Amino acid sequence: GAFISPLENTNKQTTNASSRTKEETMSDDQKSQPSQRNDNRQPVRLYSKGVFVGFRRSQRNQKNSTALVKIQGVNSAKDTQFYLGKRIAYIYKAKTAKQGSNYRVIWGKVQRSHGNNGIVRTKFAKNLPSQAMGASVRVMLYPSRV
Repeated sequence: GAFISPLENTNKQTTNASSRTKEETMSDDQKSQPSQRNDNRQPVRLYSKGVFVGFRRSQRNQKNSTALVKIQGVNSAKDTQFYLGKRIAYIYKAKTAKQGSNYRVIWGKVQRSHGNNGIVRTKFAKNLPSQAMGASVRVMLYPSRV
């Protein structure tokens, strides 16, 4: 007859063990603990990055009420259509804490595109300070128009 080595015999045992479901192999204390699979994943960013590039202006006049924002990955006027109406947050750090946080937010929204390069015109609740030029803003992915 055929000789069966001890290694082949152990392989048969492991295949039987792996055919059992995951819950059967776990002990009671493992079942009560939440799964640790998600600990290694990075958090998902739920906004697009943008940069406040300046105010809308003509040769001599500047309109402080309209801020121009360049959204990352948007390079044409056609691409800006998705972002129209989306909320924008300019987050900055202040010296004194209010409501337990030193961070403050000025909210705004995307109004329309500006030129053909993917820059958008935005209106904020309060006009952005000029020191914010070049600073990053968060373009939230809501409200959705899809």
